[in-house]
Amino acid sequence: MKQKVYFKTFGCRTNVVDSQIMMSKLEDFETTLDEFEADIVVINSCTVTNSADSTARGYINSLKKSPKNPRIIFTGCGVWTKGEKLFKENKIDALFGASEKENINQLLLKNERFFEAGDLNHIDETIIEQMLGKSRAFIKIQEGCDFRCSYCIIPYVRGDSRSYSEEKILEQVKLLASNGFGEFILTGTNLGSYGKGVDGKDGLALLLQKISQIKGVRRIRLGSVEPIQITEQFKELLDEPWMAKHLHIALQHTTKEMLNVMNRRNKLKSDLELFEYIASKGYALGTDFIVGHPGESDAIWQSAMENMKKFPITHLHGFTYSKRDGTPSATMSGQVSGDIAKKRLAQLIELIEEKNYNFRKSKTKLEVLIEQEKDGKFLGYDQYFNQIEVLSEADLIGDWIEINNFEIEKNINKAIFK
Repeated sequence: MKQKVYFKTFGCRTNVVDSQIMMSKLEDFETTLDEFEADIVVINSCTVTNSADSTARGYINSLKKSPKNPRIIFTGCGVWTKGEKLFKENKIDALFGASEKENINQLLLKNERFFEAGDLNHIDETIIEQMLGKSRAFIKIQEGCDFRCSYCIIPYVRGDSRSYSEEKILEQVKLLASNGFGEFILTGTNLGSYGKGVDGKDGLALLLQKISQIKGVRRIRLGSVEPIQITEQFKELLDEPWMAKHLHIALQHTTKEMLNVMNRRNKLKSDLELFEYIASKGYALGTDFIVGHPGESDAIWQSAMENMKKFPITHLHGFTYSKRDGTPSATMSGQVSGDIAKKRLAQLIELIEEKNYNFRKSKTKLEVLIEQEKDGKFLGYDQYFNQIEVLSEADLIGDWIEINNFEIEKNINKAIFK
């Protein structure tokens, strides 16, 4: 009997891909989607904030109460921040860095404790045949980041920006498309930096065009991109039918003062012009926004909210600032209290939820990939990355359906499909 391995994945879509790579490399072990039957638990950690580290530590502590008392293996971004301490405290049984993930089978065969941190220059060679437990395919095209935003630890735990070869990416998409996947989500640490600087061309735009020509590819989504990474070549693709009509473009703030404090590269005026242009193409637009970063006074916050009212934003990844040790922001003056930050975030969420509701009211035809069934209802996302709940007597999981009649509720659309 092979030992069963459960993967607990924290953080971003890049970590989701990393976990899938590790699953594909297990030859002497069996992957399980039930942590309670696992002999080994691999924790693919996130370390974007101090609270992310705390969440991982809490999960580790909870495993000590598991009936099978599994062997605990730690990997991911947290290796470079809290991994050594966890190892020395015997909280975990072994540790390896992301650059070692393709060697997971050999590492798990070791009976003794081990610490293999690896390096920050690695590029994966693995081609994944399936994405276990997923209806959409995640394709990592890039690793690392050359930006140095004041609040962010990621460049120090993922390394500098480096791109996967176009040949490998296209081979990966072809294989997953032949295995039935129709929607592909491109991901990376700093996605928009893919292939930049080569003959003055936009490597991401060229890659998108080539992926779209692969048989079976029906829809392509992107992870987060930076405003300055949206080129004229990229804009030419906005009307293509295979482009998901949703883009996530990271702003982080909407005042000149805070963008400077955060050491951001985007500018308020050009950001607004870009969002208005893309919205005019019928796109839903999401963004990241940090509330309560050091230096965010009441006056700055009010200015940020007034500016946000102007932006055609429909989706929000908003969060209150959380100190990340080892970053410039962690030692800045002008810290904002947690209670104030939470109130500000609630205001921002309310504003974007209203914008999203109004956006959904303006749409009449939805193209939906049904991903799962829950409580007798089918759930999926439309081309605008809005979730819809569908009632149907047929089994719709994995199906693409077109919906023309639907009810619009506060946080979700609902429909009956016959």
